[in-house]
Amino acid sequence: MRRKLAAGNWKMNGLSASLVEVEKLLEYHPKPACEVLICPPATLIAQLAWRIKNKELAVGGQDCHWNASGAHTGDISAPMLVDAGASHVIIGHSERRADHGESDALVQAKCTAALAAGLTAVVCVGETEHQRDTGITLSVIGMQLAHSLPDDCTAARVVIAYEPVWAIGTGRTPTLAEIGEVHDFIRKTITTRFGAEGNGMRILYGGSVKPSNAAEIFAVSNVDGALVGGASLKASDFGAIIAALEAA
Repeated sequence: MRRKLAAGNWKMNGLSASLVEVEKLLEYHPKPACEVLICPPATLIAQLAWRIKNKELAVGGQDCHWNASGAHTGDISAPMLVDAGASHVIIGHSERRADHGESDALVQAKCTAALAAGLTAVVCVGETEHQRDTGITLSVIGMQLAHSLPDDCTAARVVIAYEPVWAIGTGRTPTLAEIGEVHDFIRKTITTRFGAEGNGMRILYGGSVKPSNAAEIFAVSNVDGALVGGASLKASDFGAIIAALEAA
């Protein structure tokens, strides 16, 4: 049985005062039935990890370098994330791929580094609007999975997040049938490659997930949770999404 996961990606948002939202969230869901992960900016990881110590909430980074250390000004390594209190890290988010030109090979190198450091990697895949409109979505997703995932992926240490690029932060979402088609394809692809481990990997949906559409998305085949952007910044919104996932 795959345990459901609600992951919040704060992106480049949040200051120390924003952590009060996490405290509110824990008041709403002190013992959630699903796993809950929050990935704040790197500046807040250590503070958040300290605040939620011994609580049923995980903390993650939003990116890591492929090297454990070195002359890489401004970067953060996977061991540094662990040292700050993180247990997870998002790898290959579409905004990293687009804004920083991250290739599938680089994503795979970062995933390898994350696994070596003991982190759970949340590896993102997704198509652009043009790719969706030209009918090559599954081909694109297949290539990303093939080249972004190292060979030693396990269900315990790797999560896949499907985020159609054109739906992130736009308020648009694919139809439920479109979400199901991609999630079923991802499941078949990773099970073919990794066997039972692939069948056990959780697949999250991301892309304008909000309280009003969460329940119907979580009812779709092979949707094991969500990677939530803007709605994870407010305890009331993220709490409602968590409640929908608990009920799924």
